[in-house]
Amino acid sequence: MKVTQHTVRLVLTEPLRISRSTMAARDAVRLTVTHEGLSGHGEAVTSVFYGLDTPALQRLLTEAAECLARFPGPETALHALRVGELTAPDTPAAVTAAVEAALLDLVGKRTATAVHRFLGSAVAPRVATARTISLTSPGRAAAHARRLAGAGFSVIKIKAGDRDEEADLDRVRAVHAAAPEARLLLDPNGAWTAGQARALLPRFAELGVEAVEQPLAPGDPEALARLAARSPLPVIADEDAVTYEDACRLAGRVQGINVKLAKCGGVHAALRITALIEGSGTDLMLGCLTASTLGIAPAVHIADRARWTDLDGHLLLAHDPWSGIGGGDGFVSASAQPGLGVRPRTAASGPGTAGAGPRAAEDAEQTGPRDTGAWDVAS
Repeated sequence: MKVTQHTVRLVLTEPLRISRSTMAARDAVRLTVTHEGLSGHGEAVTSVFYGLDTPALQRLLTEAAECLARFPGPETALHALRVGELTAPDTPAAVTAAVEAALLDLVGKRTATAVHRFLGSAVAPRVATARTISLTSPGRAAAHARRLAGAGFSVIKIKAGDRDEEADLDRVRAVHAAAPEARLLLDPNGAWTAGQARALLPRFAELGVEAVEQPLAPGDPEALARLAARSPLPVIADEDAVTYEDACRLAGRVQGINVKLAKCGGVHAALRITALIEGSGTDLMLGCLTASTLGIAPAVHIADRARWTDLDGHLLLAHDPWSGIGGGDGFVSASAQPGLGVRPRTAASGPGTAGAGPRAAEDAEQTGPRDTGAWDVAS
């Protein structure tokens, strides 16, 4: 197998402001595994919160490439990854998820099978995704919500955690007035104390908010569970539910767990958590980091398992270098094409089109952006 990497800059259409930071761009490192004329792709993105900068991702994916070179084909490599024999135990989850995605994509192409079929879904998932409104003025939030509702979005996630608590309430009121039919999710990204949360959650419930993500600072899952037991809104753990072990501690004690492939280690790790919480009273939310369509696509292939879907990371970009899962109409869809079903955009297709058919898509894969990574491992 030949393994290459390519790093691109993902620039957001406008900065995304949350309670702890503001982000305008991040790097994405693509991993490409080629075997017998076919290529599979996966993506990992930089994250300050998870301590992954560009050099670290490039180094870690170099190490993963060296491990992949030991295997005769993607099928044996994928099996080794699943049983923990491919990467080191301390490999970050985002790297494992990218390697798994590339292998799934390649195995799917080799067997003419869409990834969701490997994972147990006969029909390609198509689900409504939330669209995020960052910390901004009520007027701007209302205008954004109005545009989203007009485009077809039925779920809107509103960032909270402003220093002025009334500003958060005003933002939600404005969004609800502008998009009265939309389901509203709230995400303070751990900005509140337990006292603030107890005081604020009933007020947000009165405004029609459906659920709240990680209202308390991460690091004390017991406090989050106590809050969830008395909350008038479903409480969804995010930063406090990173690993399978975290999910074990919170299953049945919070109303939801936000599973992100980049924090748990990929689709099979996500499905383990899904099986764990099934029937416990804790529902699945599928979330994501800001990434390209390539980075979001693996989660779309398991999106039919989730009560809440928040897979809009690619929709925040000024230019998405990949296409294939949609989302602009409020719905993300897994492709029935082999593998992940995504393809690089070409100059001919542009950012708003899907390309010129199957043959053009295959040509685009073979002649897309040149790999300029620092390593190239073949076996």
